[in-house]
Amino acid sequence: MATRGAKPKAAALRLVDGTHNVTRHGKVADAQAAVEIAVEAFGPLHQPPGLKGEGLKAWKRYIKPAAWLDGSKEAAAIAFCELWQEFRFAPTSFPASKHGQMRAYMAELGLTDERNRKAGDEKAKDEFFDD
Repeated sequence: MATRGAKPKAAALRLVDGTHNVTRHGKVADAQAAVEIAVEAFGPLHQPPGLKGEGLKAWKRYIKPAAWLDGSKEAAAIAFCELWQEFRFAPTSFPASKHGQMRAYMAELGLTDERNRKAGDEKAKDEFFDD
């Protein structure tokens, strides 16, 4: 039976985006310790040597700035970059099934949540609603 609701967010991502709730997730220090243990166990995320072209650009643009990722997400990160390269090569012949896979990898890696973006990113002001 499938569970309902949003998938649980990784502790590292909760700490990065500021959504760690002490009443639900426990002490911040305990979460930070668990994240450090996971990073030590899996190691840091390294760029694969065979990545080229649009896949390498995707790694540098999306994966490298994602400080919350560790070695446990290496397979998903590589698969995302390879799908991105395939999409950029022939966007009109990229099947919907692969587009769904790419979006699933982005969600798994925490790339689709706007709260994970850098604070320095400024959007254009709206002439009617912004001062």
